[in-house]
Amino acid sequence: MSSQQQTGGTALQTPAADRGLYYLCERCDNRVELRKGELIRCKACGSRVLYKERTKSRMVQFEAR
Repeated sequence: MSSQQQTGGTALQTPAADRGLYYLCERCDNRVELRKGELIRCKACGSRVLYKERTKSRMVQFEAR
């Protein structure tokens, strides 16, 4: 097999673990990408208060009892 066939389509796909989640900084409203194991800190101002962005792909509804 050639090296091109061995890699297949995996070179173009990024695993979900490598992608970060986006958060909003409380102090400067900067959009911060954090990955697993990174410090929870804004890269622009150094604030440690970050809010998770809402998911825009789908609505989730829960039934209250």
